[in-house]
Amino acid sequence: MSTTTARVEPSPAREAILNARPGVILRALLRQRLRRDRWQLLIWLVCIPLLASFSAASIDQTYGSAAARAQLMRLAIADPTILVLRGLPQGTSLAAVTFFEIFTFLALLAGLMNTFLAVRHSRAEEESGRAELIASSPAGRLLPTAATVIHATLANVALAVLTALGFASAGLPLYGSFVAGAATGGAGLAFFAVGLLLAQLFSTSRAANGFASAVVVLAYVVRGIGDATGTPFGDGTHLRAAWPSWLSPIGWGEQFAPYTANDWRPLLLQVGFAAVLVAAVFALQAVRDSGAGVIPERSGRPSARASLAGPFGLAWRLQWPTVLGWTIGGALGGLLAGALASVVNGTLANDSSLAGIRQSIARIGAGGSGPLTELFISAIFSIVGVLAAACAVQAVIRLRQEEAAGTAELMMATPLTRVRWLFSFVAVGVVAVVAVLLAAAVASGLSAVAAGEDPSTIGSSFAAATAQLPVALVYLGVLTLLFVVAPSATIPVGWAALGLGAFVGIFGGLIRLPDGVRHLSPFADAPVVVGHVDWTGGYWMLGITAVALAGAAVLIRRRDFAIG
Repeated sequence: MSTTTARVEPSPAREAILNARPGVILRALLRQRLRRDRWQLLIWLVCIPLLASFSAASIDQTYGSAAARAQLMRLAIADPTILVLRGLPQGTSLAAVTFFEIFTFLALLAGLMNTFLAVRHSRAEEESGRAELIASSPAGRLLPTAATVIHATLANVALAVLTALGFASAGLPLYGSFVAGAATGGAGLAFFAVGLLLAQLFSTSRAANGFASAVVVLAYVVRGIGDATGTPFGDGTHLRAAWPSWLSPIGWGEQFAPYTANDWRPLLLQVGFAAVLVAAVFALQAVRDSGAGVIPERSGRPSARASLAGPFGLAWRLQWPTVLGWTIGGALGGLLAGALASVVNGTLANDSSLAGIRQSIARIGAGGSGPLTELFISAIFSIVGVLAAACAVQAVIRLRQEEAAGTAELMMATPLTRVRWLFSFVAVGVVAVVAVLLAAAVASGLSAVAAGEDPSTIGSSFAAATAQLPVALVYLGVLTLLFVVAPSATIPVGWAALGLGAFVGIFGGLIRLPDGVRHLSPFADAPVVVGHVDWTGGYWMLGITAVALAGAAVLIRRRDFAIG
């Protein structure tokens, strides 16, 4: 008996794929990335240049005269609070003051944009299994990474050009505006490389994103310490940053000194740093297993902990590394607040510009008329409040990720109700917010006392932390309601609302935004706990949180799960 084997003729499409040259494959991968990111990138590439343009126009209206700008720069150099939050004074021209006011925030946003992009096209692809499928084709393992690097480079070039046009559209010098745009794009490229490297180290996109975001925030804080401890020179309106600023890509961006020195050399530092990290990424990717991180995961337990029998235990298990990262960031922010508060109190107690310094701190969001140390701590805790709110946002985003991946629907096959599943993640968000603020309060109080401040400073630190609790909770509650009503909008709207809310609420006072605009942000209505205590804004936010969560509990019963 004879047998015949059917001969499978290769299809033209398969032959085309197998015989495609690397350049053709690379272009196809690049087109895929551009298509996938078209809406996320569009939001970033529109919002960041608009912030640059809007800030330049606002400062022109507020500080139109050279004398007003000179007074602002001298006040900033005298007050470390402003230097930590804003940047490096480099002259009194309208363009130089604009760069001082807005650049560090633009670089922070550029850093977050790039770290998210890096993890989305590397670790997240491996986690979903798509990277392994592509690696089985002629693309291999390295061409997708090369496409991601090119994609990020093009995105940052576009960011640099659009940011430059944003500055120039407000009437600032064109050449200096392109230097400022290059500083922003260069910082973004450096942070992209950081995110890509962390995606090699960790085995989950959640951990990679969490640590990458912490690195961006840490770079902002380190830069702030370097600026706050810098040395004035010239006519008292220029500052030379201390060495900590040189440890941060954001600090490197400040050294461009647009509109004054227009120094392009720091771009070599940013690009060189990115090139070194990208080379390390290619070296690691060539030797590690697909899907595995350089830092190995711990072996699982033979049996699950009793805490995993309920939804809260599972929600906590999924999120505790992220919560830990934000908590460490909160502790560092508190440490900065307590340590610098003593410096402010000691050096400015008899300063003739004390009234102006109090006014500038109040514009940051620290209302009241108490001691200068308490005002400073309250101002710094506005930034800690952003970290706590970010932790709340990530808790809700995790809800969306669980739903999109289909794992939430699997849990609904058990006796678990939708409301209980929803509120298990909300409860983790509440715990995370409290942990961030508590760590910051303890670190702030102890560091201030260690620096020689009165022990009552510990109470001031806890009061400042408590004032930020309603702000973080209102983000948690409203975003939870948005997740129930429009799940696909949860992630982009969550981060956009946090970024714009922080800018408008905390920094809007420094550029004299209208009160009606400022009070659209919860950060502008944080309770006043210095001097005359006023919890009116806090009560309103707690009420809004309760209503939003109640609405989410009712509506979650009535909608289908949105997978994908």
